[in-house]
Amino acid sequence: MCGIFAYLNYQVPKTRRFVLQTLINALKRLEYRGYDSAGIAFETAAKASSSIGTVKQRGKVQALSDVVFEKKDIDFDETLETHVGIAHTRWATHGVPNEVNSHPQRSDPSNEFVVIHNGIITNYKDLKLFLETKGFLFESETDTEVIPKLAKYLYDELEGEKLSFRELVERIIEQLEGAYALVFMSTHFPGQAVASRRGSPLLVGVKSSKHVVTDHIPVAYTSDKGHPIAPDKAFASPGPLLLQRTDSTLNISIEDTQELEVEYFFASDASAVIEHTSRVIYLEDDDVAAVSGGRSYCVYFRV
Repeated sequence: MCGIFAYLNYQVPKTRRFVLQTLINALKRLEYRGYDSAGIAFETAAKASSSIGTVKQRGKVQALSDVVFEKKDIDFDETLETHVGIAHTRWATHGVPNEVNSHPQRSDPSNEFVVIHNGIITNYKDLKLFLETKGFLFESETDTEVIPKLAKYLYDELEGEKLSFRELVERIIEQLEGAYALVFMSTHFPGQAVASRRGSPLLVGVKSSKHVVTDHIPVAYTSDKGHPIAPDKAFASPGPLLLQRTDSTLNISIEDTQELEVEYFFASDASAVIEHTSRVIYLEDDDVAAVSGGRSYCVYFRV
């Protein structure tokens, strides 16, 4: 089973070396799950990040670590006030173990959207055929690659609606069938991360020097109707309506302050975050958890 980890530090200064080492260390804690390749993605600018770098490697996490820290084009001593990084260990299900098939998977050569994924998208062939008719070129054999490319397609197609990152992800998961745990990052939404799950485990850990005022992150609900793509652009059937649950099952919120300092950890297993924090929430099916401006909120999304 694939391993997922993401780290977001908001107004908590960390060197790039610390951030990258945090990602690598988390993957090492997830090695017991079994895997054949590993990779990371990270923002490559300290302020108003507008680019994303990736490093992927077949084999053990240590091999990935060696490649990362031997790179000459990374400023490891740069201090990052706010930054997002994601990391993944892959167990091949679609495509052979190699760097191209490893995660994170990307939307395009500019890495406008990158995604890590655990699970299997059962309608990926239909999505791939649709996206190919829109001019998208696929480079991997994975089912996952349709997700970041779908993100770019919808972002470009719905640009006039000025969707938030969380709203965009809601539109994406409407089109997905199968099981998934996902974490997204994007050059269009620097300093933000969005995660969702259905049928695959995913948790969020929170660490803050500020007072944690409740044990819950605000939970909201989308409308029952969702946001279907126009009939001439439809390419996936809607998923099942899942049972509702109470608002009290989720959430950690931080004291409202202009000087918010907080770190967020997304992971497929608590072993990856235990060294950082004991405050975690387990997402439930069709949750969409978003971090923006250092504040987190979770939406129970009805598809």
